[in-house]
Amino acid sequence: PRRTRFASQILSPVAMLASALSLVTPSLVTPAPGRVAPMQRSADVSMAAKDSVTAGQVAGMAAAVLAVGVQSASAGPFTRTDIASLTYQQIKGTGLANTCPVVEQVDGMKTEIKVGGNYKIDEFCLEPTSFQVLEEKLTKSGVVTEAVDTKVTTRQTYVLTGMEGDLVQKDGKLTFLEKDGIDYAPTTVQLPGGERVPFLFTVKNLVAQSDGATSSISPGLKMSGGFNVPSYRTGLFLDPKGRGTTTGYDQAVALPALQAGGDESLFKENNKKFDVGRGSIELKVTSVNAELGEFGGVFVQKQPSDTDLGSKVPKELLLKGQFFGTVVPN
Repeated sequence: PRRTRFASQILSPVAMLASALSLVTPSLVTPAPGRVAPMQRSADVSMAAKDSVTAGQVAGMAAAVLAVGVQSASAGPFTRTDIASLTYQQIKGTGLANTCPVVEQVDGMKTEIKVGGNYKIDEFCLEPTSFQVLEEKLTKSGVVTEAVDTKVTTRQTYVLTGMEGDLVQKDGKLTFLEKDGIDYAPTTVQLPGGERVPFLFTVKNLVAQSDGATSSISPGLKMSGGFNVPSYRTGLFLDPKGRGTTTGYDQAVALPALQAGGDESLFKENNKKFDVGRGSIELKVTSVNAELGEFGGVFVQKQPSDTDLGSKVPKELLLKGQFFGTVVPN
């Protein structure tokens, strides 16, 4: 009898997996009424299976949940209203936090935002969808520069968002002066050969002007400008030899004989410096909702990669993607 009572208290593997399956509740991804459905989890489809499921099928379904239940399929695009209607649990793990909203489309909406007086751009967001490295290639006709596709190795934390700045007119041209926000994101991409290229995706201190004199934002508007690209590493970073800019050793401790001279070949490695490069960006407005003050479009950006505190020659990166922003009184 004691063995019988003890055995009854032990859950079989099938029962344990079935219990884990029941923990995945469909309410976590239930959209708010009238909104675009958030990213569906693959496990939710199997929740509506027939009641007469064998023990083996239950075990297989539970194993699938444990393996891929936390991942989500791609969905969207989402507007600001859609995102505001979702809870934290609905967004968590879906990748929505690493995307930019899109302009809300309404029948009969005005597609021109008049800018006059004291205005600013708020909630400015840049979402790159293509990362390429510009490399020189020797051909029969000479040296040519080609854009090599890469793979992003950084997790979904590379979107710039929440940026803001003044929107003024200079010499009759609309000018955006970026001031604040999440305007940098350390990112790493990998070339086809396996080489990894770290860079600081940023638009710090961006000054972008329209290509012509205008006082409004409408589809077809083009803006371009330059920005600063700070160093990927900061002053407190130490390399594997313990060398840094503001702290650490002056040279590799394992090579004390070089203290008397002869370390010219290691000059760049020993003398760390905080490099600030320059980048450029071009933006084209493709959609505007004047009632909500929203505008969005596509962008192309070129910027240097990391120099490892001055010891490496930076590579040029070409980024393409979409942007979003709102115009509000300042």
